[in-house]
Order: sequence, then structure tokens, then C-alpha cells
Amino acid sequence: MSRTGPINPIIALEPVTPMKRLVIVYNANAGMVAGVMDSVHKLVSPATYPCQLCAVTYGLARMRREWRAFLAELDMPLLFHHRPDFRATFPQAADWPLPLVAVEADGELTTLVSAADFAAIPDLATLIATMRARLGMAAAGPDAPKSD
Repeated sequence: MSRTGPINPIIALEPVTPMKRLVIVYNANAGMVAGVMDSVHKLVSPATYPCQLCAVTYGLARMRREWRAFLAELDMPLLFHHRPDFRATFPQAADWPLPLVAVEADGELTTLVSAADFAAIPDLATLIATMRARLGMAAAGPDAPKSD
């Protein structure tokens, strides 16, 4: 019996593109005790709180609803890190100032929002607008231009 056609056909209809992930890095330690200490620090001395990303994206105990909704809109996987696990996962970026938001493609990080940027971001709306602009996303909300 003869067989026609290739024995092991390879089907590739679309080119393989590199996977991109949004890497969100908090300048904080992980864990329940660290979270409680951070909440107390935000209440007692907000001006000296070291994580502006935490300050604008979290209330005292949980992620802000608007931040969660924005992240859900993104068309890329998300990777959240606290300071120690980020440094372990990305040793090449262990000395980068935190907090930060970066895009990872093929194991390489590109900063999207740096620690220096965070120093000038006073609130969640500004962070979201900054990220939208840098990711090339259209603005959203009641004041956003309407698309046809």
C-alpha cells in the first residue's frame, strides 16, 4: 500500500510572533505581614511610602476597581512581581529602580513606566493615561474621542 503526501505534515498558517507580557513590579515585599505594614505606612506617612505604583493602584487592602478594569482591557498576559521575586526572576534588571512597569518580549525587558516616571504620577488616572499612550491604546471613558 502506498501513501501519498508527506508523512509528517507541518501546518503553519500564521507566522510565529514573540510573546509579549506586561511586567508590573511593586517596590514592596510580598506576603500578608508586608501588606499590613505597607497599609499602615500609607496611612501614617504617605509622603515617605516607597511604592507609588502601590499607592495609586491599591487601596488599604485591595486592588482598585479601575486599575483591575484597565488591566482586563489589555491584550497581553500580565506578570506581577514584588521586589524580591522580580530580582530573582530578572537578575539582569536586579539593580533597576522600582516600582516599574515593563514589557517583556523574548526574555528582554523594556521599561514602559519607570521609577522616575512614577515620581511624577500623582493618581491612577494619570498612570492609566500614561500607559495607554505608551502602549498605543486609544483613550477610554466619557471624554475619549469616539471611533466610527
